[in-house]
Amino acid sequence: MTPAPETVAAFEAAKGFMPLDEGLALYSAATEAARLGLPLLEIGTYCGRSTLLLADAARAAGVTVLTVDHHRGSEEQQPGWEYHDPTLVDPAVGRMDTLPTFRRTLHAAGLEEHVVAVVGRSPQVAAVWQGPLGLVFVDGGHTDEHATGDYVGWVPHLAEGGMLVVHDVFPDPADGGQAPYRVYSRALASGAFTETSATGSLRVLRRTGAGI
Repeated sequence: MTPAPETVAAFEAAKGFMPLDEGLALYSAATEAARLGLPLLEIGTYCGRSTLLLADAARAAGVTVLTVDHHRGSEEQQPGWEYHDPTLVDPAVGRMDTLPTFRRTLHAAGLEEHVVAVVGRSPQVAAVWQGPLGLVFVDGGHTDEHATGDYVGWVPHLAEGGMLVVHDVFPDPADGGQAPYRVYSRALASGAFTETSATGSLRVLRRTGAGI
């Protein structure tokens, strides 16, 4: 299966950093995970670029995407850093706020009804979440604290047969930060996951056992 052409067009038009080949790999994982009939979780929403592909897969399967973000931007998106976008600063408070752009992204693609946006920090939301998940997509803060917190907080909720997807996995430190790579390595070392695909910096693993 492939996402609807209008979803692909919306993906390519949306603010974000994921290239299309990685997005299609994410969509494929989401399509497979959605067959479990459970919600699909995204950690790290930004402006909704990858959310669109998850929502397209969820729509086809009749499930829901849960996307978690505080919408104040990660460290590298703050003023003075490489990925800062001044158009995303709320002039009323002088801080990043990606939530309005995210909502416009979903609305333009006609996918709002398939997504539940949770505005908050991942560990706080994970602490009160109780249900099983069909997919956990780790794409939030890229420090060890944040990436490890996302893994520890959410992977216990991933159902057997569900998919763990980790973005920005760079085995070579010269290519990027190592926190997502360490999370990916931890998952493999746990014995609870089997890798099913690698596309660019995106890794897809299936949960096949207990333990994290």
